[in-house]
Amino acid sequence: MYPMYYGFGMDPAYLALVIISLVLGGLTQSYINSTYRKWSRVPSGGETGEQVARRMLDSLGCGRVGIRGVSGHLTDHYDPRDNNLYLSRENLSGGSVASVAVACHEAGHAAQREHGYAMMKFRSALVPVVNFTQSIWMLVLLAGVFMNIAGLTTLAIALFSFSVLFQIVTLPVEIDASRRAVAYIEQSGMGEVNVRGAKKVLTAAALTYVAAALTSVLQLLYIMGRTRDDE
Repeated sequence: MYPMYYGFGMDPAYLALVIISLVLGGLTQSYINSTYRKWSRVPSGGETGEQVARRMLDSLGCGRVGIRGVSGHLTDHYDPRDNNLYLSRENLSGGSVASVAVACHEAGHAAQREHGYAMMKFRSALVPVVNFTQSIWMLVLLAGVFMNIAGLTTLAIALFSFSVLFQIVTLPVEIDASRRAVAYIEQSGMGEVNVRGAKKVLTAAALTYVAAALTSVLQLLYIMGRTRDDE
């Protein structure tokens, strides 16, 4: 994203985009943190996040998936490169509703890989492309703007579009992993409070991905609009 200036002032549209991005990001982060804190104080019924995730993995044919600890708060993730779940300490050994929900969500990603979930395969294929395009699209855009070369600005937009596509593709991947997590918690008979809490925690987490995707789309639309105006 690049700012446009009129005289000595910033483009109002760009300023509005920045404000919208900050507000969306702040609200969604605040919501996930408050929801997680609430349900982290509710006991799951005696089992830790690691224990429930292990049962879920084994029941879904993912017995080869490992579970390891990782430092940080809500840094939980599944790494398909080494086929391991990485759970933050609070969710690895914690026995709360929130711990179980997060751990099962990551187990859901492992199940996606094991069962060949198409959208996850598509997202994984995009990773090296996005890593490359994210590192150069801004340089290409600035070169196109300062050198007044329309072809370069068009190329920059195309490169940035891969990041937007990645954010959009991430949505169904995350939603499906949460669906798998809630379904397992429900089917395993852990109780209504665990089901209800998992839905709350994972819905709040999903909103962060929705906000990220929306922000990326708005950025792309802004850049495309500014480029057309400057032609």
